[in-house]
Amino acid sequence: MDHGEIICNEPLDHGYNRIKFHVPDIAAEAQAGQFVHVRIAALRDRILRRPFSISNVEEDGSLTVIYKVVGDGTTVLSMLPAKTPCDLMGPLGKAYTMPEAGEIPIIVAGGYGSAATYLLAKRAPTKGILLLGARCKDDLILTEEFAATGFEVRCSTDDGSFGHKGLVTDLLDNVFEEFKGKKLRFYACGPTPMLMALGPILLDKGYADGELSLDHLMCCGVGACFACVVRIKADNEDGWRYARTCKEGPVFRADAVWYGDK
Repeated sequence: MDHGEIICNEPLDHGYNRIKFHVPDIAAEAQAGQFVHVRIAALRDRILRRPFSISNVEEDGSLTVIYKVVGDGTTVLSMLPAKTPCDLMGPLGKAYTMPEAGEIPIIVAGGYGSAATYLLAKRAPTKGILLLGARCKDDLILTEEFAATGFEVRCSTDDGSFGHKGLVTDLLDNVFEEFKGKKLRFYACGPTPMLMALGPILLDKGYADGELSLDHLMCCGVGACFACVVRIKADNEDGWRYARTCKEGPVFRADAVWYGDK
């Protein structure tokens, strides 16, 4: 747990916000793919913390989270000014495995899954490609920031308002063809349907070590309450067991995830 304060809390476009906390102990240990559990004191009677993916950390002890205002918790959070004291637990969860030298990282993100993978792109020793999908152009965020890290950004939108019209997984065919014979490492974060579609594709193409961040609603954030479970493969009669995304995840290998009958 780290007690700090808000450095800045600013709106981005189309309902997204960027908040930066001064929490040097957490920032020093944070890895790409991990999250923090934030206590929003202004909610008073609502005592549960809110989990947020770590988007970025800096050497000055700052930690950045990108969030969308979707309910009471994030509405209150969006109104907290700079210098507000804050109470964060973290860094929590299993992180992404950083690509080795010579591996080309391919990040597949849906919506603000780009926020949860930005630190990975920033720290990757070899720069690769971000495949970013969203419902419309307004939901594509951090494209310029990813480009500034050296990643090539390729986009898709459901409505065709920007980039390829269709699913982000449609962009994979060109990647497999373009980098045939190259050593690739896949990472993903986004809506569950996207991840459930992506995983079998990676397995079919021989990328069992691809990593999926299975974000889920959480309560305790430390593995005690079992509210955030997802199904992963297991050697039992059912072929699967429950895993806690806050403790055993949120990052899982593609070949560990249970995809039902797929």
